[in-house]
Parts: sequence; C-alpha cells; structure tokens
Amino acid sequence: MSKPQVPKNAPSPETARATSGSSGAAVAAQAAKSQKQLGAFEAAMKLFHARKLREARELFLEAVEGPERDVAQRAQVHAAMCDRRLEQAPVSLQSAEDHYNYGVAMINARKLGEARLHLEKALALEPKADHICYALSLSLALAGDLGGAYENLRRAIELEPRNRIIARQDADFAPVANQPPFDALLYPEKKNW
Repeated sequence: MSKPQVPKNAPSPETARATSGSSGAAVAAQAAKSQKQLGAFEAAMKLFHARKLREARELFLEAVEGPERDVAQRAQVHAAMCDRRLEQAPVSLQSAEDHYNYGVAMINARKLGEARLHLEKALALEPKADHICYALSLSLALAGDLGGAYENLRRAIELEPRNRIIARQDADFAPVANQPPFDALLYPEKKNW
C-alpha cells in the first residue's frame, strides 16, 4: 500500500496550525521554549568543559525539561556524566611519590598553587629526593617565584648533578635559564664578564 500523496499547494499541518489565531501564540511560545532549552544546553556545555560540573549539571537538568527531544536526550546523558564525575572518590595521597605524581599532573594542568602544595608535602616526606626538588622548582618558576625556584633547583642539582643538564633542556625552564642567578647555576662553565 502506498503513502497518500499530499497536493503540492495544500498547506502542511504545521503551517495550518501556525496560521490560525490562537495556534500562532502557541507556536511562538514553543519556539521560545526551544530557544531557552538550547541556550541552557550550550551554557551547560561550556561549564562542563570548564570542569564546573555542579553548575553544568543544573543547566543540563533544565535543558532536559525543554520541548526538543534530541537536546533533552543529550542533556540527560551529560547530566548523568556530571553525576558520575561528582560521585568519584577524592584522591587519597599517602606517600611522597603519590604527592609528587599528583603535583606533576597539576603542573601539566597549570594548576601551580595546587602543584606547589603537593610537592611541598612530598618534599616534607622525602627531603633528599632530587626529583621532587626539581619539580617544585619548576612549579615555582612557572608561578613566578624565582627565588624559591632557584633554591629548589640548586638543591636538586646538589643532590643529583644530572639535574643541571635536564634543566638546560627543559622547555619549561627556558624562560629563566639565561637570567641571573639561573644562568650561573645551569651554566657554571661560562665566565661572567
């Protein structure tokens, strides 16, 4: 059985509804609700990507209530992702290596204050660990604390001389490597004129 053909000049059901008096207001209200839903979803996605999960979750739940089913479905999936991420157990750091590894991850994420905190905890647990001194120096240099960075790098080189070569080749130390007093620490063989 074939589908009935609609005459080409006949108005579609949507057009017929839109042109009737009271239905026009309903269509406008539906369009406004759709826009509001889409706006909530887009704002939620921005918060989601910024890792502001609680705020994003609220907007996703708001978008779930809108008239657009595909947007509502995606919003529901993202709200569930927010819930799962918010329910994750906090990181339990016990050893110096745990704090060191977390601190390095925070350096890579450029969360330098948090990196410093964990690297200082790691150094308190293992004061003679050259790699921890090196990482702490790096986090301080990136944060602009050049005095603290110098002292920790000096200590790292004192504990393990190979750290001098590593720091020379480290792109993160490049901005300060040729500035005093880092230049004398990293390139002691150069004569200061």
